Amino acid sequence: MTLVAAIQMASGTHPPANLHEAARLLGEAAKAGAQLAVLPENFALMGMREEDKLAIREQPGAGMIQDFLSEQSRRLGLWIVGGTVPLDCGDEQRVTASCLVYDDQGRCLTRYDKIHLFDVRLPDHDEYYVESESTRPGDSVVVMDTPFGRLGLAVCYDLRFPELFRSLLDEDVELIVLPAAFTAVTGRAHWEALLRARAIENQVYLIAAAQGGYHVNGRETHGDSMIVDPWGNILDRLPRGSGVVLASLDRERQQAVRRSFPAISHRRLGCQLVHDKR
Repeated sequence: MTLVAAIQMASGTHPPANLHEAARLLGEAAKAGAQLAVLPENFALMGMREEDKLAIREQPGAGMIQDFLSEQSRRLGLWIVGGTVPLDCGDEQRVTASCLVYDDQGRCLTRYDKIHLFDVRLPDHDEYYVESESTRPGDSVVVMDTPFGRLGLAVCYDLRFPELFRSLLDEDVELIVLPAAFTAVTGRAHWEALLRARAIENQVYLIAAAQGGYHVNGRETHGDSMIVDPWGNILDRLPRGSGVVLASLDRERQQAVRRSFPAISHRRLGCQLVHDKR
């Protein structure tokens, strides 16, 4: 079995301080025996405004945040999913929200750019977000081989789009990571239900690492980082504050679930649509 960790933070507006806290929590995860750790979305910066991320954008492969992730993974001998990093995309007004995966040698092996951007006004609340003004969406589904199984990547708002998770399943995904910064309002309403649904539907382990608490910019994030198994059981969770969520992945049990309850093979998405002309 493999011990994995979801890191929960309440990041602020000063990147060096956020990286210092991330290093402390990654060290805690490694000391506990974790082999894979997932950082939350925007772990290096929760700015006063969405566009603040433009000031810390990095070129792919170089920069303070990427150097930090490479150094920590190598120093701790830990695979790290680096939340999201604002990377240059050739657009002066926008960056990509890029989730980077580093192996235990400090090498960046893959990158996923967040596809679904949070452009919403919350019902019955004076709260709205237009993420697309400063972020360019990605257009590629990413699944990779790891020592822990076939790993799929998704970020925050992606959770609401089951077709993305089905696309990951079509690539034989076994484990999905989800760095996030869910709002307190939407988190209370939907976070747990959506995480458990995505894990159950696809019979995967799901590691959700969230921002959780009050931020300098006045925003409140939901937290409740958790690790969910393929039957929808919550193996560990952290409702609020900074900390580490730990659980073991049992791939033999996952395969047993898939064999005894073969819902994946029962899909009939190829059925022909018939229009009733009566």
